[in-house]
Amino acid sequence: MSTFSQTTERLLRLPEVLQQTAVSKSTWWAGVKDGKFPQPIKLGPRTTTWSSKQINALVKFGLNWKEEIDRG
Repeated sequence: MSTFSQTTERLLRLPEVLQQTAVSKSTWWAGVKDGKFPQPIKLGPRTTTWSSKQINALVKFGLNWKEEIDRG
């Protein structure tokens, strides 16, 4: 029997991302455009998601999230 781990990566939709990061939609998209926030993963023409691993790193480490992801 396997157990669900919190480190399991999920794909998050925008409302979940905004809730976890506590920023507005316009601030989020500006940060994505500037490269400050994780890039989206497009699943279709109207479906955009983000890696939960990257969002968790952003919440935990702030704008240094990329370095923490690279470390493993």
